[in-house]
Amino acid sequence: MLGYEGAGIVTRIGAGVENVAVDESVPLELAGPLACGITTGAGAVLNTANPGPGESVVVYGVGAVGLGAIRAARNSAAATIIAVDLHDSRLELAQRYGATHVINSEKEDSLERIREITGGAADYAIECTGVIAVLDEAIEAIGMLGTCLLIGGAPTDARFSTDHMRTLFGKRIVDTLGGSRTSQEMIPALLALWKVGRFPFDELVRTYPMAEIEQAIRDTRSGEVIKAVLTLE
Repeated sequence: MLGYEGAGIVTRIGAGVENVAVDESVPLELAGPLACGITTGAGAVLNTANPGPGESVVVYGVGAVGLGAIRAARNSAAATIIAVDLHDSRLELAQRYGATHVINSEKEDSLERIREITGGAADYAIECTGVIAVLDEAIEAIGMLGTCLLIGGAPTDARFSTDHMRTLFGKRIVDTLGGSRTSQEMIPALLALWKVGRFPFDELVRTYPMAEIEQAIRDTRSGEVIKAVLTLE
């Protein structure tokens, strides 16, 4: 993997090892991307938010994490799924993944548009960018009893603030670690959804041989590819 996610094949188990099985049929190019990002985004919606019938979900940042969240929302009872990003190509993919509305925040006032779409405020905002200005907006986007989920990693010393009075009346700001479930629970669950066509995350993956690592980095930074996977073959 281009980063800290990865996958390997278990060929032998030592003494005292539990919850692991030998399986040489694992599709590594697909298993690796589920090690963190996509799984965290999906778990944030399915486990932490768990939107009810007719509720609205806004996803800020539709890279691998955000698209995982959008697809999970499509598998939930949420009626309105809004994707916010700077890249039209990613917003087009977000629509294919289940977003009912898309907003390019470089071209229009995203907060105003969210309020128009939802008729006031969103029930859930999933913040996947780690940009403090975006986080501030995500908190503003939710209404009373709404929930803002923090996923994106901001710099270590980053700080954010919010309006005390409106937060006092029921706004919640929470984080989600690894999608609020273990890998042993989430990865098989998402693979099961993938097998029946309800979570086609394989569309996000492009593989590169190790010799093309620089190209993988360029394609990732440009937004051309969502999930670059390096193979060792």
